Amino acid sequence: MKDIEMSTKYDPNEVEKDRYQFWLDGKYFEAEGAGEKEPYTVVIPPPNVTGKLHLGHAWDTTLQDIITRVKRMQGYDVLWLPGMDHAGIATQAKVEAKLKEQGTSRYDLGREQFLEKSWEWKEEYAQFIRSQWEKLGLGLDYSRERFTLDSGLSDAVKEVFVRLYEKELIYRGQYIINWDPDTKTALSDIEVEYKDVQGAFYHMNYPLKGEEGSIAIATTRPETMLGDTAIAVHPEDKRYQHLIGKKAVLPVIGRELDIVADDYVDQEFGSGAVKITPAHDPNDFDIGNRHDLERVLVMNEDGTMNENAGKYKGMDRFACRKQLVKDLQEEGVLFEIEEHMHSVGHSERSGAVVEPYLSTQWFVNMEPLAKTAVDQQKTDDKVNFVPDRFEKTYLNWMENIRDWCISRQLWWGHRIPAWYHKETGEVYVGKEAPEDSENWEQDEDVLDTWFSSALWPFSTMGWPEEDNEDFKRYFPTNALVTGYDIIFFWVSRMIFQSIEFTDRRPFEDVLIHGLVRDGEGRKMSKSLGNGVDPMDVIDKYGADSLRYLLSTSSAPGQDMRFTWEKVESTWNFANKIWNASRFALMNMGELRYEEIDITKNRSVADEWILTRLNETIEKVTKTVDHYDFGEAGRHLYNFIWDDFCDWYIEMAKLPLYSEDEERIHTTRSVLAYTLDRTMRMLHPFMPFLTEEIWQHLPHQGESITVSEWPVADATLDNKQAVTEMERLVSIIRSVRNIRAEVDTPMSKQIKLIIQGEDEEVVKELEGNRNYLEKFCNPSELTIATEVEVPEKAMSSVVTGASLYLPLEGLMNLEDEIARLEKEREKWDKEVKMVQGKLSNEKFVEKAPAHIVDAEKEKEADYLDKRAKVEARIEELKA
Repeated sequence: MKDIEMSTKYDPNEVEKDRYQFWLDGKYFEAEGAGEKEPYTVVIPPPNVTGKLHLGHAWDTTLQDIITRVKRMQGYDVLWLPGMDHAGIATQAKVEAKLKEQGTSRYDLGREQFLEKSWEWKEEYAQFIRSQWEKLGLGLDYSRERFTLDSGLSDAVKEVFVRLYEKELIYRGQYIINWDPDTKTALSDIEVEYKDVQGAFYHMNYPLKGEEGSIAIATTRPETMLGDTAIAVHPEDKRYQHLIGKKAVLPVIGRELDIVADDYVDQEFGSGAVKITPAHDPNDFDIGNRHDLERVLVMNEDGTMNENAGKYKGMDRFACRKQLVKDLQEEGVLFEIEEHMHSVGHSERSGAVVEPYLSTQWFVNMEPLAKTAVDQQKTDDKVNFVPDRFEKTYLNWMENIRDWCISRQLWWGHRIPAWYHKETGEVYVGKEAPEDSENWEQDEDVLDTWFSSALWPFSTMGWPEEDNEDFKRYFPTNALVTGYDIIFFWVSRMIFQSIEFTDRRPFEDVLIHGLVRDGEGRKMSKSLGNGVDPMDVIDKYGADSLRYLLSTSSAPGQDMRFTWEKVESTWNFANKIWNASRFALMNMGELRYEEIDITKNRSVADEWILTRLNETIEKVTKTVDHYDFGEAGRHLYNFIWDDFCDWYIEMAKLPLYSEDEERIHTTRSVLAYTLDRTMRMLHPFMPFLTEEIWQHLPHQGESITVSEWPVADATLDNKQAVTEMERLVSIIRSVRNIRAEVDTPMSKQIKLIIQGEDEEVVKELEGNRNYLEKFCNPSELTIATEVEVPEKAMSSVVTGASLYLPLEGLMNLEDEIARLEKEREKWDKEVKMVQGKLSNEKFVEKAPAHIVDAEKEKEADYLDKRAKVEARIEELKA
């Protein structure tokens, strides 16, 4: 045991300083890798190496830290594997922005030098992220840290790509994809954010070829009409039967357009005729395939118009729209512009408006992979979603999934392991380049970041080397913690890839949490300026305060609201624990661990706190095992603040300040025993504070991190003591409330009469007379089944007893009557005012019903309060 002296003031910065290095030096977070302990594994959702961690990261990792710290204390061989994601688009954008500031670009550097710069960025920001993990106190096994671009994971990515290609589950084809003109790369469907934007429907007449008349169409993207190759109508639409098979003419360009019949067209919507642009719309692409239509691409990759756009070549797509609309109006083709609020896709990375764009890309055929994953959910080896409602979210996505575009037009990432023969154009896919590599060129694109992230639970364990010891011991993992906004991006992909390549689920449970919002419930964002840096919170209030707030402020799956007032409240809780622990330690003397003895001469307070400790251990263990950290936090808070700090410590002062050595020793032992187990329960939530206090307590072992999780001791349960203590607390609170009501301070002695309902209660209260005398401060204390009830007294009823405090001595009756008469005058005025309103017929007739009802409620309330004051006056005057 260390020197018992703790600082007089709780300073989280001082408490948390150097503690993390102590844990690292002790290697307490490193998985054993072998032995008889049951393994327990969590892999961290790898943050992007693009900058600071936000509150969402802090929340996510805190929950994982709680889970793994509990499991480590419960005797598991815990592996919490850390790592980071290369974040292709985001990181490349950051590096390119930095190069631009330096007056250069990736094209000036070339691919090799650009990648060197990207790796320098990675090293700089990886260390920055590690420093934030340290500040949060995360118990990560750095000896097994991984990065999505390190050699082992790169081998796994190549293995997966080649195997899927050989099974014809990866293919290369020309399709409409989501294109980001700013970063000049393809995006998957879930990298597109849809926002409501004010736009318009542009209504036009396309002239018919060779005859009078026209056909009306409408579009929200006029610039794409330059790529129209047909007009489609429904085959049963009587309005257009005579036109099917004929041609129309594309305004401005003059291209002839086939008029085709297709079931896709909704004849009830608009004019019932739809322009078809196969190179710029996914539905038009499908229609074009069915009717063998030409695909005319009218844009460049940067969002400017190309040579197929005629005179608009070189213009930005939105500038082209503006000019084209003007030209169409002048030609008399555009006859109406109808304002229209519609949902427009934006790049999740750059914010640019996404362009549906015809491009040759690599895709994963998702149908068979998704089906296998969905079928797995019908077995005992399903992934358990917590809360379980998110399983429906997952299944709905998987059952309606589209093929996954996995190629990205970037340099930073896993380069696609495909080569093209320079002369024949033959495609070769393999883990290494073909032997005659000089005749082959490797694909310039890289894989979607999520492709490698989908392999994270098993690639980090050494797969595809299935004899790897970590893979055999720690995979599948036990739990994943992540937000509901990433189920589509990541969770679903890990599940189907794991099943495909390991025949096992990647994790047993997936705990879903919500988003951190501001105090008004708004999503935190740069545009709103309402974001909070978790490191700033730690600097001000400490990591433990932030962790406790994040982990206990919401139920699983729910969003949480962050306010500085809540953080201050958790700091107050930590400060309360510090002060209570300091008092306990100061009164333990030189008590050593082997001297702790709670078996002799226990008081009712000792019996009660030990029973309540047992109950709390059971409740906290159960709720933590069910990932309900909010409930666990509530049980801990109530026990620590109310039971231990407010009541037991106060009651412990009686024996501690006595001369009864045996009682003193028992009380010291109960304090040490209770604090030790309380700190161990609280440790996963507040690791720094609890380690500091535990190190001052009499203890065994080097660190609370590797101490045993507390287990309830049934031999210490005493339900009778709980009943007695609850009665004592009720009596003491009642007396304090009465004193407050009549403004009589605790320092003033008063007469107290307690009438027990039977001899057993009287005997019990007599046995606890010392507590009643200490905390009620009576000048005279009477406890009996038969008592003389004073004519004028304040009274209260508790379970098994009635209390009477004679008014004489409590207050000056004349002064109290005078005060109550003034209060009656106040309620007289309020009653008169509200009754005046209600007697006004015009008010009752014209005011809204809820206003009238509110006034009636006020009347009833004021009358009730006046009646109570009058009754009290009469009682005092009697």
